Amino acid sequence: MMYIETSRLLLREWEETDLESFYQLNADETVMTFFPKTLSMEETNLFYQSIVSEFKQCGFGLYAVEVKENKEFIGFIGFHRAAFEADFTPCIEIGWRLKKEAWGKGYATEGAKACLQYGFDTLGFKDVYSFTADLNHPSKSVMTKIGMSFIKTFHHPKVEKSSPLSKHVLFHISK
Repeated sequence: MMYIETSRLLLREWEETDLESFYQLNADETVMTFFPKTLSMEETNLFYQSIVSEFKQCGFGLYAVEVKENKEFIGFIGFHRAAFEADFTPCIEIGWRLKKEAWGKGYATEGAKACLQYGFDTLGFKDVYSFTADLNHPSKSVMTKIGMSFIKTFHHPKVEKSSPLSKHVLFHISK
């Protein structure tokens, strides 16, 4: 099922054929720079299963992204119910992860803008949040480009406090 279409991208339902490319994405040290670690095939499969489960439970999730021109899977953009312990959770989070060959082409911004419109107009969201490690300047730039506003910094409870990735930034947008 196709959920969202932009001029260059299809944001669609996941297919089992995406798994190998998804694993390569999650195993890429450059892509995963702002995450505590890369993911194994087993961890990627569990992540895939949780994405599929969230779609079944909520009717939304992290959409598989492909480039229309060549039908290439390049990663995901979409929504997730963030429920870790924080003063702004539970909330709807928008996030993205694209393979490095897709960086610098505006795909994250294009897809995330379309997701926000879909989330507000079709899914009825009132508020959407996004967060990342404070060191992740590319993602913070996307958050700004899609109209989100910086709220605060916080220490992510699922990241070791001693890690340079612990300090996160929180962004928000409302309908």
